[in-house]
Amino acid sequence: MALPEHILSTGLPNKMKDISKLRNIAIIAHVDHGKTTLVDKLLQQSGTLESRGEAEERVMDSNDIEKERGITILAKNTAINWNDYRINIVDTPGHADFGGEVERVMSMADSVLLLVDAQEGPMPQTRFVTQKAFAQGLKPIVVINKIDKPGARPDWVMDQVFDLFDNLGATDDQLDFQVVYASALNGWATREADQKAEDMTDLFQTIVDVVEAPNADPAGPFQMQISQLDYNSYVGVIGVGRVTRGAVKPNQQVTIVMADGTKRNGKVGQVQGYLGLQRHEVDSAQAGDIIAITGLGELKISDTICDPSAVEALPQLSVDEPTVTMTFQVNTSPFAGKEGKYVTSRNILERLQNELVHNVALKVEETEDPDKFRVSGRGELHLGILIENMRREGYELAVSRPEVILKEIDGETHEPFETLTIDAEEEHQGSVMEQIGLRKGELTNMSPDGKGRIRMDFMIPSRGLIGFQTDFMTMTSGSGLIYHTFDHYGPHKGGSIGQRKNGVLIANATGKALTNALFNLQERGRLFIGHGVEVYEGMVIGIHSRDNDLTVNALKGKQLTNVRASGTDEAQTLVPPIKMSLEQALEFIDNDELVEVTPVSIRIRKKLLTENERKRASRSKES
Repeated sequence: MALPEHILSTGLPNKMKDISKLRNIAIIAHVDHGKTTLVDKLLQQSGTLESRGEAEERVMDSNDIEKERGITILAKNTAINWNDYRINIVDTPGHADFGGEVERVMSMADSVLLLVDAQEGPMPQTRFVTQKAFAQGLKPIVVINKIDKPGARPDWVMDQVFDLFDNLGATDDQLDFQVVYASALNGWATREADQKAEDMTDLFQTIVDVVEAPNADPAGPFQMQISQLDYNSYVGVIGVGRVTRGAVKPNQQVTIVMADGTKRNGKVGQVQGYLGLQRHEVDSAQAGDIIAITGLGELKISDTICDPSAVEALPQLSVDEPTVTMTFQVNTSPFAGKEGKYVTSRNILERLQNELVHNVALKVEETEDPDKFRVSGRGELHLGILIENMRREGYELAVSRPEVILKEIDGETHEPFETLTIDAEEEHQGSVMEQIGLRKGELTNMSPDGKGRIRMDFMIPSRGLIGFQTDFMTMTSGSGLIYHTFDHYGPHKGGSIGQRKNGVLIANATGKALTNALFNLQERGRLFIGHGVEVYEGMVIGIHSRDNDLTVNALKGKQLTNVRASGTDEAQTLVPPIKMSLEQALEFIDNDELVEVTPVSIRIRKKLLTENERKRASRSKES
């Protein structure tokens, strides 16, 4: 694709490569409030996407899982040229589980665009990211999106946003923010709540007016900090960041300062600028612009790249500590290796180490057992997405129940706490509050909206949330909304929380499950499998209706005789089995179980496969 002449020179409009025409902005929004759609429309209306042919929906979400779940996991950059201005937009993940991404992104922006739904208002996730933005002293622009929704209530949302900013300790300057009302789906934005507009011009104009040009020195010696990494098998590691001082050209000699202060020299390969969603090579880039550079070998997040004549490291980027841990291990079930491509411990370890390169909030430790690895992350979703990615790439592994990471502070055990926001119908309020009470949650705030729904805020230990999502959806018949985000470490509340009440049905032999056996097992509980499914000894095939585990025979066929049956046999009909997703399986399992994950199946199994081993283990536990 031929690029317009004025962009080819540097990736900046050619008017003197004017730094005053540059704007860097990060978009913050809660999951599903429409930020990816908003960026799509900005790209299309600025003419940046014109030469790309068909406009694809949700252009910013490039990864399969992002497209399916409609959430953004990796922070991405895009650049827009509008009326001689160049606007760099950095998309941030809305989910606190990906908080590691959020903080680094903030270091590249001069302002934030906070996008809130005109009906739901700001959510806890928004709070988490906004707090990070205020801590960096960024000034917000508030966009109230989905203004044309039937249930829109912009005035209420406005009050909520103001209260949120005030609670987060915003300065007077930050509280004096510009508001834009928009309908991203229909592609218009306006500064007046009661007026419709034709296009996004008001939003472009607001960004240009409110966001300051980068405060950078284009004449000094080169300096930039790596805040994102990408990998390409052709050029190796690609470092992405914002140039804080000076300019950089391909083949320039530089010094890299690592996190621990060690220095090494290198030579820049390509310098790439952004245009729309594409990266393309440029002749040079200067202070204030967001660029990608190749050719510098192993880079880490937070490394500073500078001119050899002025070696100064920029302060470290901080990333939140992981709060949830689980064991990844080699699949040892009787069906191991049948469905996956990569099954050995070396395959799994290499894949986890590759993930560590760009997934900064992840931690991988090897254990005494060479086939097991402890993987810690920011939450169930963070680790669930990693497992889902590995499964799609052909890996086969077994994972244990997620556990929270405890800390010793002043000789006292502390555990992570989260803020939990629940939006449900009033009729479900009692059962939800009772459940959360059992999980040691405390109500901090409650506000009915006067239309039959109620919003409740709780402070709850993270371990109380493991396995809560499925229960909550059942309790509210799928009509409840639930959001939670890490808050702080506090004294351990003691007791065990959220263990499964029911036992499970366990297969006692390997083979094909038959209708006759399953039909007779239905009265014992709910099944996970249907007719003809391959099972093995120790595999969990259903939920028992009582609280103990039951070992059952799922392979028993029908006794056939040569005596003709009187009348016809009753047709044996099976209740459709429960199909579990990866997240549900992780929430469901107990401490003595594993989830077996392969590219084709998700199975639940006991750690000890034979009944004798399990009895022996429970006896030694009792003694």
